[in-house]
Amino acid sequence: MSPVPADRRYAVWLSDPGFAAAEIARGLGYGAVVLDIEHGAFDLADLERFIPFLRALGLEVLAKVLGPERGPIQQALDFGADAVVIPHIENVAHAKAVTAFAKFPPLGDRSFAGGRTTGYGGFTDAWVAEQDGKTRCLPMIEDAGALADLDAILALDTVDGVFVGPSDLSLRRERGAYTRDDRDFADLRQVAEAARAAGKPWILPAWSREEKEFALTHGAGQLALTMQHGALVAGFRAALDETRALGETS
Repeated sequence: MSPVPADRRYAVWLSDPGFAAAEIARGLGYGAVVLDIEHGAFDLADLERFIPFLRALGLEVLAKVLGPERGPIQQALDFGADAVVIPHIENVAHAKAVTAFAKFPPLGDRSFAGGRTTGYGGFTDAWVAEQDGKTRCLPMIEDAGALADLDAILALDTVDGVFVGPSDLSLRRERGAYTRDDRDFADLRQVAEAARAAGKPWILPAWSREEKEFALTHGAGQLALTMQHGALVAGFRAALDETRALGETS
């Protein structure tokens, strides 16, 4: 499995189709974007317009789809997403069934659509092979059963890497809220080691400094460095705190 190109290693996480946010991120040097379709404010019309815009900017598009089902996976790919991130994978059997929707037969069970991905024309066997090779399928490791079956999930031919969901993983491992404690990082270490052994990348939403350091030290293929809303909060807070501090000293 080829490593993620260095110029696409750092991603920004978007929760709505913010065209200016995407342009700003690209201008600053981000190479990829994670679209949180599952929890964000996207509809199909948004995705049909926004995904080609992102790709035209030169951003790799990782679509975290609505759920582990055929429809959301195929729609994201038909709109032109470079990768699908599939949430709520329960175990290897579930992963095998669901990730098949991201690859064409005989490898998987993706359905053909003669739209944007084919230039609105027909297709060939070479095109199918190219699509299966370049379109990445990334099941999320955010369930205790998926973590237990991690090696087997990574061994699937329809899986190109894994995307960690630390918050849900902590909840579903009955530890409560994700606090970045030693047990959380032990789970992340397990994912990193399994991915390295499988020769496939792992991806982490790394909001904190300690998560960024861990991901870089343990060879994460990609890092989502900041959330759209988190970046807004940080910027608004910094301006307010700075002004309040000036007012207190004036």
